Amino acid sequence: MHSGLVNPIDFLREGRQAGHLAIPYSIDRSPYYQIRIPILRLKNGEGASLLLMAGNHGDEYEGELQLGRLMRLLDVAEIRGAVTILPMANLPAVMAAKRCSPFDGGNLNRVFPGDPTGSPTARMAHFLEHELFPRHDVVLDLHSGGTSMTHLPCTLIERQTDAARFERSVSLMRAMGAAHAFIADNGPTAPTSMGAAARAGTVGLSGEFGGGGTVTPETMAFTAAAIDRLLVTLGIIERPVLSRAPLTEPGPLQLLSLSRHSQGIYANNRGWFEPAVALGATVAAGELAGWYHDLERLEQPEEELRFAESGIVISHRLHCDSQAGDCLTQVAEPIAS
Repeated sequence: MHSGLVNPIDFLREGRQAGHLAIPYSIDRSPYYQIRIPILRLKNGEGASLLLMAGNHGDEYEGELQLGRLMRLLDVAEIRGAVTILPMANLPAVMAAKRCSPFDGGNLNRVFPGDPTGSPTARMAHFLEHELFPRHDVVLDLHSGGTSMTHLPCTLIERQTDAARFERSVSLMRAMGAAHAFIADNGPTAPTSMGAAARAGTVGLSGEFGGGGTVTPETMAFTAAAIDRLLVTLGIIERPVLSRAPLTEPGPLQLLSLSRHSQGIYANNRGWFEPAVALGATVAAGELAGWYHDLERLEQPEEELRFAESGIVISHRLHCDSQAGDCLTQVAEPIAS
């Protein structure tokens, strides 16, 4: 068989099932090669059903590491309901330490709803949207800024036309305990996992849990707490599994919106970016955002970059060396709901 995706999991079966999703993909050194993506399914009676996934982009490690740990620690006898764990959804990208798959260049979070006979990345997207997401009440897709960006830790949902589902999404997002959260407005045809979750009729949760192609004690603790809080809130577990410190009550949540090109500053030519403000800072339109240097023309003074809009600084480009089109920094608009 040279196409499709092979799934070994019986979603109705009680107990623990560990295996691999297999995507046939012929390569030079192995004509019958399979991309083998680890998956774990735990089911114990009736209750909520949660899909936890990471590695949608390969260079975003907080979710990958914490979900790998959760696969080892979570005992099926101690849960109620069902949990499916997919720690490396875009496995080729993870193993290559890249955002996109080295096999087909696929950015998994931009190809939904996918294609069952397409490239490996498109086949995976199709399986997620049409087979895996609809089997779960809630989907949490863990992201971070990746190798090139540092990001304010936050959670994220898509705005829903279904009022009850949207209310449930906001409630679960608040329970995850982040200080900041996004409500995205990408529309019903969005090619992202959150767009796919909405089309599949499930509650989709996501977020940015770190960045820089690395992990820190702070980002790992934030990720662990968010996963534990969600599992506890859904009634799947009674006590935290990943967190090394006791969970506290979630504090206030500031909702944010990022919907306009003018909320970002983009490079117009090659240069070297120096930010002037820290992540999380509240800035006003016209305020200094940073400087753009030209090391090929040292006689030229650095260019001052200024924010076009007011808001909270949520991301910076980490690579100082930048090319035309690169996003250098972004501000998000605080909103009430």
